[in-house]
Amino acid sequence: MQRRISLAVIALGLVALASGAFADQQPAGRGRAAGAAGQAEGRGARAGGPPAAPVLLFKEVWKKPYEGEPTEANRDIIRRVTPAAVVTQKLELKLYGADAKNVLVTEHEDREDLWNGMTTSPVAVTVRDRTSYFDLSGRARLRWIVRTNALHQVHPVLKLADGRLIIGDGQETGGEFVQREVAFNTSKWYLLDPQKVVTTTEVTNADLTKVDEIGFADLSPGGGHNSAGWINVSHVELYAKAVPR
Repeated sequence: MQRRISLAVIALGLVALASGAFADQQPAGRGRAAGAAGQAEGRGARAGGPPAAPVLLFKEVWKKPYEGEPTEANRDIIRRVTPAAVVTQKLELKLYGADAKNVLVTEHEDREDLWNGMTTSPVAVTVRDRTSYFDLSGRARLRWIVRTNALHQVHPVLKLADGRLIIGDGQETGGEFVQREVAFNTSKWYLLDPQKVVTTTEVTNADLTKVDEIGFADLSPGGGHNSAGWINVSHVELYAKAVPR
């Protein structure tokens, strides 16, 4: 009788051990997935989550600021860039440089563009959003279709909230229209004299979270028609964050 009781107790003990082991075991993969999810959640919480992706704030394609067709006599006068050349209603045009009035609106490859071939000084052209500043930090990008010729370069230009103009690294395209991007967080920046449109000292740790204007510059005078030096800038897109004024 005692032997039967002992065997029963041992059997019950083995059943209890097996049940406990089964309860602790999770299906293959579930435990690893849950652990990985928990770790990812922890990293996200510590890092504050991924930074918000920039959005398209504007796409400026330009338009002719005049009616009719230019003649040989007046083509360089009536094509001068004016606020009427800006398509995006919330943007306003800003010009810098002694001869910036001679930046022209021209047409190439079925697109309107701004061309500085007839300017006798370095020039810069920017646009300003009437309602918002631009936050160009993080993954913000400027995308544009540009053409440069004869060693000329197109440079991104920013006007900071404190009123300073700064200019970034130049791009060349070898005489062809090419779509290019500007990554603001990897560029070197220099102070830009707003009257002479020449560079001065390097700017380190520029605050790009509140930018008033954005545009482009050529640090050389235009070389005239045909194959002399100049730049064209067409279809400008800004991917960034808007900061209310």
